[in-house]
Amino acid sequence: MPDGSTITRNDLTIYDAEADRWWSDETRWVRTLKNMVPGRLAYFDRFASWENANVLDLGCAGGFMAEAMAARGAKVTGIDPAAQAIAAAQAHAESSGLDIRYDVGVGEALPYADNIFDIVVCVDVLEHVQDLSQVMSEVWRVLKPGGVFLFDTINRNPVARLAVITVAEDVLGLLPKGTHDPEMFIKPSELKAELSEAGFQIGPLTGLGPRGINRRGDFTFGRLPGTAIIYMGHATKPEGDA
Repeated sequence: MPDGSTITRNDLTIYDAEADRWWSDETRWVRTLKNMVPGRLAYFDRFASWENANVLDLGCAGGFMAEAMAARGAKVTGIDPAAQAIAAAQAHAESSGLDIRYDVGVGEALPYADNIFDIVVCVDVLEHVQDLSQVMSEVWRVLKPGGVFLFDTINRNPVARLAVITVAEDVLGLLPKGTHDPEMFIKPSELKAELSEAGFQIGPLTGLGPRGINRRGDFTFGRLPGTAIIYMGHATKPEGDA
C-alpha cells in the first residue's frame, strides 16, 4: 500500500474516470455525492426561489445537483473542468427530458456575461480551486444584483483532516484516496474574508454531515449544528451593485 507521500492530492481526474458510471449507482463514493444533494437542498431551499430562476451550478461534475435544481423549476447551467463528466451529465439530462446547459470551464474564468444569474450554487468545489479570490470575483460578476451564492466547503483543522482524509478516504473509502488536499481546506474566517472582499453580504454558516444510513449501507446527509468539518452558507450580492 502506498504511503501518503506517494498519493496525488486534489486529484480531479477521478470525476472523468467515473463519468461512464456516474448515474449507475455502481460506485460507492459517487453514491455518497448523490446522497449529499437532498441535505444540501433542504438548507438551500431557505434562501432560494428556484422556479424560473437562472441558476449556475459551479463545479457540477456529472449533474446530481443540477438535475435536482432543474426538477425544482430552475433554468440551470452547469460548468466543470471535467469534460467527460460534463458529457455524462449532458447525456443523462437529455435522456431525462431536462433542458440543462452544460459547459466545460473553471470558476476562475467563467464564460458568461455579467449579472445574468439569479443564483450560483457551488458545492464540494471551493476546497479544490486554484485561486479562491478569483473564483469569488467571478461569482460576484455573473450574479445579478440581489442574487444569492449558495455554497459548502471543508474546514481546515485537525478534526476535518481526520474525518475527511483519514476516515472518509483512507478507512471507509467514501472518497478515493487523494481526492482532497487538506492544505486546501478553507477556514470559515478565510472564506468570509474572501466573500466580504468581493462585496457579498454574508449569512450565517451551518454544518453538513451524516444523519443516517440507507438500505444500501450508505450514509445519508443533512444539516448539523457544528461547522468543524463540512459547512454550508449563503451570501448575497447587494441590490444596486453591478
